[in-house]
Amino acid sequence: MRKRTAIYFVLAGLVVASIISLFLGPVFVPPQYILKSEILWQIRIPRVLLSALVGMMLGLSGVMLQGILRNPLADPYILGVSSGAGVGAATALALKLNFVFLGMSSVPILAFIFAIIAVLVVYRLSYVSDRSSPEALILGGVAVSAFASAILALIIIVSGQLQSIYFWLLGSLSMASYVDVATLIPYLSIGLVVAYFHSKELNVLLLGEDMALTMGVEVSKIRFLMIVTATLMTAAAVSVSGLIGFVGLIVPHFVRLTIGPNHRSLIPMSALGGALLMVVADSIGRTVFTPVEMPIGIVMALVGAPFFLYILKKRRLGKK
Repeated sequence: MRKRTAIYFVLAGLVVASIISLFLGPVFVPPQYILKSEILWQIRIPRVLLSALVGMMLGLSGVMLQGILRNPLADPYILGVSSGAGVGAATALALKLNFVFLGMSSVPILAFIFAIIAVLVVYRLSYVSDRSSPEALILGGVAVSAFASAILALIIIVSGQLQSIYFWLLGSLSMASYVDVATLIPYLSIGLVVAYFHSKELNVLLLGEDMALTMGVEVSKIRFLMIVTATLMTAAAVSVSGLIGFVGLIVPHFVRLTIGPNHRSLIPMSALGGALLMVVADSIGRTVFTPVEMPIGIVMALVGAPFFLYILKKRRLGKK
C-alpha cells in the first residue's frame, strides 16, 4: 500500500471511529438533541479526544523505543516504563501531593521520575558484553515490572485506597475532561517534534550501532534523547489514563508491515494508528457489558498479550 494512501486510510478510519464512539454508551443521544446534550459535550467528546491523544502518545513511544533499541518487542509496558510511571502516579495519589512545577502537576512529574528510573535500570540490565541484548532487555523489563507491581501493592495496602488506585491501575478513561486533554497536548507536541526531526538518525540506527557511528550519528545522545522523550510521553499518558499496555507494541509492528521501516512515515502513521486503536478499544470497553464498563487496560491486555507471544514465537522461529 502506498504511504500517502495508508495515511489517508488510517485518518479516515480514525474520524469514522471517533464519530461512532460519540454515540455509544448506556444513554442514547437522539440526533435532534446533539447540540444541547451535556452527555455528549461534557463526557463523550473529551473522552474520545483523550483516548486518541493517549493512543498517539503510546504508539509514538513504542516506535521510538523500537527504533533506538532495534527490537520490535520494545514497548513502554513491557520495558517497565508504564509500571514505573504507575508507581510514581500512585505515590502522588496516595500521598495526596498537589503541586505544580513548570506547568506540570505532581502526578506526571512523579510518574516521569519513576518511569525514567525504571527504564534506565532495564536498559542497564540489558547490556551483555558491552552490547544490548534483546532477550536480556525483555527479562529486565519483566523483572522491573514485577518489582514495580509489588511496590504498587504495598502502596495500596499502606494507603488504604484499594478501590481508587486499583481501578486506576486497570486503565480507564471514564473521568476524562478537557483539562486532561489540554494537559497532554504539550507532551504529544514535544514527542512528535523530537521523533520526526530525528527520523533520519533512527533510520541509520537500523543499520547497526557501528554503522551509525561511522556515519556520524551521535548514538548515545540520540538514544538518551529518545528514551527521555518516550518516557515523558508514557508518564503523561499513564498519569491521566492508568496503565494501558501493548499499544506501543501492536501499532508500530502493523504499520511497519504495511508501509516499511522508514521512520519518516512510520512515526506519523504509528501516532494515528495508536489513536485509532485506543478509540476503538475504549468504545468496546464501554459497550460490550453495558451498563458495566470494562477497563480499557483489560481490553488491550486481552488483545496485546497473545500478539506479544505471536511476535516472540515468530522471532524465535526466524533464528532457527
